[in-house]
Amino acid sequence: MKKQNDASTTTKAAAVAAQGAHVAPKKAASTKAASPRKAAAKAKTGKKTPSKKAAPKAAPNNIVEEVSARGRANSKKTAVLDLLCRKDGATLGEIAKTTGWKNHSIRGFISGTVGKRMGLNVESSKSDSGERTYKVAGK
Repeated sequence: MKKQNDASTTTKAAAVAAQGAHVAPKKAASTKAASPRKAAAKAKTGKKTPSKKAAPKAAPNNIVEEVSARGRANSKKTAVLDLLCRKDGATLGEIAKTTGWKNHSIRGFISGTVGKRMGLNVESSKSDSGERTYKVAGK
């Protein structure tokens, strides 16, 4: 059996240091060296890098497209604008068939590009059958 401490024994208080501020540990130094540039690596292997000052190739005359305020000829933007400028306008289905876009993309194009960027007023109406029709106002 163990003896219990009696009143005659003295107790000693332990010396405890004051707690310091909470500080994040110092970051260790990076061990990974910087990677060499691609141009320097190619120069070491003996391969030539293309000159940045090379003149662009001229397009053949038959490929040059006419650029107008509406956009390039034969572009989807021009095709949609042509449909919207018709007397009766265009339905979502007609525009989707012409461009191959999904309905949310068509609505975003009409709202963002046609309405905001180009500043055209687009009227939207719904037919009795529930099909949405868009047309440029004033046309």
